[in-house]
Amino acid sequence: MANFDVIIIGGGPGGYVCAIRCAQLGLKTAVVEGRETLGGTCLNVGCIPSKALLHATHSLHEAEHNFAKMGLKGKSPSVDWDQMKAYKQEVVDGNTKGIEFLFKKNKVTWLKGWGSIPAAGQVKVGDEVHEAKSIVIATGSEAASLPGVEVDEKTVVTSTGALTLNKIPKSLVVIGAGVIGLEMGSVYARLGSEVTVVEYLEAITPGMDAEVARSFQKILAKQGIKFVLGAAVQGVTTKGGKAKVTYKLRKDESEAVLDADCVLVATGRKPYVDGLGLEALGVEMEKRGQVKTHHFATNVKGLYAIGDAIVGPMLAHKAEDEGMALAEILAGKAGHVNYDVIPGVVYTTPEVASVGKTEEQLKEAGRAYKVGKFSFMGNARAKAIFQAEGFVKILADKETDRILGAHIIGPMAGDLIHEVCVAMEFGASAQDLALTCHAHPTYSEAVREAALACGDGAIHA
Repeated sequence: MANFDVIIIGGGPGGYVCAIRCAQLGLKTAVVEGRETLGGTCLNVGCIPSKALLHATHSLHEAEHNFAKMGLKGKSPSVDWDQMKAYKQEVVDGNTKGIEFLFKKNKVTWLKGWGSIPAAGQVKVGDEVHEAKSIVIATGSEAASLPGVEVDEKTVVTSTGALTLNKIPKSLVVIGAGVIGLEMGSVYARLGSEVTVVEYLEAITPGMDAEVARSFQKILAKQGIKFVLGAAVQGVTTKGGKAKVTYKLRKDESEAVLDADCVLVATGRKPYVDGLGLEALGVEMEKRGQVKTHHFATNVKGLYAIGDAIVGPMLAHKAEDEGMALAEILAGKAGHVNYDVIPGVVYTTPEVASVGKTEEQLKEAGRAYKVGKFSFMGNARAKAIFQAEGFVKILADKETDRILGAHIIGPMAGDLIHEVCVAMEFGASAQDLALTCHAHPTYSEAVREAALACGDGAIHA
């Protein structure tokens, strides 16, 4: 048995960031993690490995479609799938070992194993029970299941299995047109798979600004991805390493079947809190399975929760922010998360990024707003790299000009969005952004032009 100020259950982005900040603030800290490596889903089987595959396959796309245009002649590269997966694993290993180094540097104790909470102030790992003044649930989430669909991680896979397929499938059906489904669908489309995305709703990327979503779908369709929208999957059957996906169109109840070598179930994620003993402790839960909290505190004294385990967007950076804020609170300081300024990114090519309100949300709220848009067709840098299809869209209050939201589809959108995030954090107006000098030639000039379009007009439109 050991005594700690804080024990955090889960070594993912929320857990490990919370732990490091707690240690930096002078708290004796431990993290319980049962995986062989730290970093949780994100570093091991989520954000990081998928970005490695996205980068590798984007490079392949460039070689196949754009190198010759730039005068780079030669035979197109062949794909060594095993080597690509090995590269992906090297990226994962480097990052997870980096977290372990940070734990040692900050004197965070790693309690290896799976944890449970037998009583308030106690965490059991294996046969040992440790005590802590504060316990933090940072156990993340797992892939959500779908009725009538049995996952075997070989023919019918979640995002985890999609990262380690034995071979590149000739045909892939993706169930769900959210971020994970489109990113992994994009990877395999570039590798030569015939990709069909089946989505229950009538539009892709639910919750995204509708204008951006429509443009995004058109671009992905040009890249060869097929879409079946407004379709309810009835079931998936497998035989001999092949699959059949049966779906019913919602508009007319007609049924159809898709044959596939592989099916990716990407219908979202759900909190993972199994085995913690929360029911026996009397911890209050939300209807959708999240731990109920108020300023990260549960109804059990000394027990807290963050990240995917609680209400809010299931994003690694949201979990990190909550981990930082909670660490500050546990150290007697003021911890805060601004939930109005949490960006979201889809790492396809082009990237799609957003922050703040969508047009649909502003209309529903009856908010008077104005729109500033600028196409990457007017951006010299984007045209030079064959990525001029997208645009930047800034939404500002009609009277005060304060930025309410921004939506970008185009090159480096995931990085460009943070300029707007900082502006929003400081309550800036579109004019503030428009008056800021931007280096030329950069993609970020498109953001400035969109801000100018909220006023007298963009220069290069």
